[in-house]
Amino acid sequence: MSIEVGNKLKGKVTGIKKFGAFVELPEGKSGLVHISEVADNYVENVEDHLSLGDEVEVKVLSIADDGKISLSIKKAKDRPQRKPHHNNKSNQSKPAPKGEDFEKKLSNFLKDSEDKLTSIKRQTESRRGGKGSKR
Repeated sequence: MSIEVGNKLKGKVTGIKKFGAFVELPEGKSGLVHISEVADNYVENVEDHLSLGDEVEVKVLSIADDGKISLSIKKAKDRPQRKPHHNNKSNQSKPAPKGEDFEKKLSNFLKDSEDKLTSIKRQTESRRGGKGSKR
């Protein structure tokens, strides 16, 4: 398999530094797995996760003009797609009854907004001593 962005390849760890690990790829080329691409969780020390000679699967992230190859171990793992998760039910609107169109929804929204604004205005005025009070 050729070395192209997006491809998953098998490689061998040939060097470990504080900032990542060098991986030998097919065709005699090598690339760097940055410390942030070693594992899904926080990596303080690359040697805690990799050793010289380890066989790893990597994904090619980029190939620079000067030939440097950026790799990722964590993105090479096949994971199921996660659905967006919404816990905040207060922001979710109630399903509209059948036949209710946009104009009706807009009308209801405007009415509710006006009611809320009126209520807030009353509360604010009562704290200040009414409309005509002087400060």
